Amino acid sequence: MARRPFSLTAYLALARGSDRLTADAALWPARPTGPVLWLHSDTRTRLETLLTLIKRLRLQREDFFLLLTCDSIPAEGLSIEGYSVGPPPAETLSDVHRFLDHWRPNILVWAGNGLRPALIHEAAMSGAHLLLTDAADAPWRQPSKRFLPDASAGTLSLFHSILAQDKKAAMRMRRLGVTDDRIEVASPLEPEVFPLSSHDGLHEELTALLAGRPVWLGAYIQRDEADAVLRAHRRAARLAHRLLLVVVPANPEDETFIAEHCQEIGLRLARWENGDMPDENTQVLLAGDDSELGLWYRLAPLCFLGGSLAGKTGGQSPMMAAALGSAILYGPNVGRHLDSYSRLVAAGAARIVKDMESLSAAVSHLIAPDRAAAMAHAGWNVVSAGAETADLILVQINEWLDALEGAR
Repeated sequence: MARRPFSLTAYLALARGSDRLTADAALWPARPTGPVLWLHSDTRTRLETLLTLIKRLRLQREDFFLLLTCDSIPAEGLSIEGYSVGPPPAETLSDVHRFLDHWRPNILVWAGNGLRPALIHEAAMSGAHLLLTDAADAPWRQPSKRFLPDASAGTLSLFHSILAQDKKAAMRMRRLGVTDDRIEVASPLEPEVFPLSSHDGLHEELTALLAGRPVWLGAYIQRDEADAVLRAHRRAARLAHRLLLVVVPANPEDETFIAEHCQEIGLRLARWENGDMPDENTQVLLAGDDSELGLWYRLAPLCFLGGSLAGKTGGQSPMMAAALGSAILYGPNVGRHLDSYSRLVAAGAARIVKDMESLSAAVSHLIAPDRAAAMAHAGWNVVSAGAETADLILVQINEWLDALEGAR
């Protein structure tokens, strides 16, 4: 092994700390037999993204135990996607050794730019396979103790493989001394999208029935933004009189409220739950719930994702809509999924709107088939690039698990 950089040696010396342990190992469950795959992320959002990838891995094999840690998890831990998630050990060698001696992880997938040099170094020394993913062109962070030297360069050199988000991120790591053979440029990891199903017969029937009418979708519409969406449609329909809006309420209990509001502002309505099919005079097709959302995404080349104009829900993930070929409009309140929206905006696949007027203008402009198709294609490129990154991670994990199986 190459000589350890002085900065990392100094960091480890200063990280020895006392023998006082900050975590009670008695609270940990016993280590299971077989390989342990350890996922660590700097943020909860990125960890949730990794877990969607693990769902696909579980379909391929079950011969591993999953250990999850995250920097932004409280000391008592919590459950995400049905898995127990805890914080990593404190960045002292006594805590790190107790953690690693208990779990003995075989594979570590580390996500993001938050580094823990002592933990990563000791994991590498234990013989674990180390993969760093989602490395961005951003400063590397380590636990905030002013007296500890910056050990980023030495820590990065410990990873067997690094997936950089872009060429600039790769260049940043090369400047820190990481060799080319350990770096691969891959798009940012996106949540695995398992496309919603759709009834082929219904899709064909509705496509024929609508006979080329322009259609847009309001998905997961909240009660307090329904008025803006319906009035935006009414205004846009003045320029495209055959325009049809499909509305899927966020809460099925709001269906009646939205139906009554359509009548109040003079929009002709068909209610899917009542067995209604849209005719030439229908302006709004109201679904009762999201059970047919896969159908509506495929039918509408343009959609507005609700929970983003009003309220504090944080919006909806845009990746399903992008995967199913819909151009995307959204409001400013998408804090939970801001990274995904930003990526789609940069690719030309999504556009932000701020109120009824801007939503109406965007619908009028983008409902043209060529414009919506260009946006939808850009969205698909983003989704497929994220899927390619997931494939790269899964290939490495499978290779390492196979090697462990062969060594037993």
